[in-house]
Amino acid sequence: MPFQQGSARTRQRTVLLVGIVVLLAALVLAVVLASLLTHGKHEISPKMLKWKDRGTTKNLQEVILGRCYNYITAQYPELGDKDCLKIWESLKDAFIYKNPCNITSEDYQPLMELASHPIPCNKSLFWSKTGDLAHRYTKSNQNFLTLEDTLLGYMADRVSWCGDPSAPGINYESCPKRSECESNPGSVFWKMASKMFAEAACGVVQVMLNGSIEAGAFRSSSIFGSIEVFNLNPDKVSEVHIWLMHDIGGPQSESCTGHSIKRLISILEERNFKIICEDNYRPVQLLQCVHNPDHTDCRLCTNST
Repeated sequence: MPFQQGSARTRQRTVLLVGIVVLLAALVLAVVLASLLTHGKHEISPKMLKWKDRGTTKNLQEVILGRCYNYITAQYPELGDKDCLKIWESLKDAFIYKNPCNITSEDYQPLMELASHPIPCNKSLFWSKTGDLAHRYTKSNQNFLTLEDTLLGYMADRVSWCGDPSAPGINYESCPKRSECESNPGSVFWKMASKMFAEAACGVVQVMLNGSIEAGAFRSSSIFGSIEVFNLNPDKVSEVHIWLMHDIGGPQSESCTGHSIKRLISILEERNFKIICEDNYRPVQLLQCVHNPDHTDCRLCTNST
């Protein structure tokens, strides 16, 4: 009997030891696997830390939330049902911990749906190489809205963001330019927002172009030339008014009869739009003259009938 009892205790100890060894082995394996998975998620890519454009805007969350709340409470209280926290989360989810050269339109789709809102007819103002002037004009004339005057554009205007597979998932040092990779967070965002803005336009729409650019006022490679003009809906848009503005004192490289404007008119006519083109649309030129009151161009502008 003593021998049998001793034998039983030995077997129990052996089973216990084997169990402990198996448990330890499982724990070690779990730690190794977790380490491998974490390493895969936060793998540091030196290239991603050295892009050519500025990095993510500091305090991005606070900037986006602040602009969102300001827009829906102070500027357009009729949009008060928008959820700014959800909008921020959907923006963050679109790029955080992601390779900044592999962003897709699907990444931004939830954000576009959350932040979109109707654009009143006859108010859409498109622009190319006239950004500062166009935005000064919409600030002085509430009858028009650029993309940057919508909720999406207002939140993102002059703000930068991009992710990185390594922790903390956001690159504050640098982000890729379009020339480095087209599918970067900024380019994909603005292409989608621009497409949505064009699709929402109705009635008479305006486009402000720069007639002082030597290469031509209308460029097929621009956001307007490659995306917006092709997403205007002929069933919703009755006319397209082209405002061809020249810099005060600057060269008048192109007029409404110029080569690139003829190309734009041809594209619009093929899509059955009515077009009006005007050189130096007077209300905008008067705004230019506010900053150049003594210039000869402005004296002529003031005395014109």
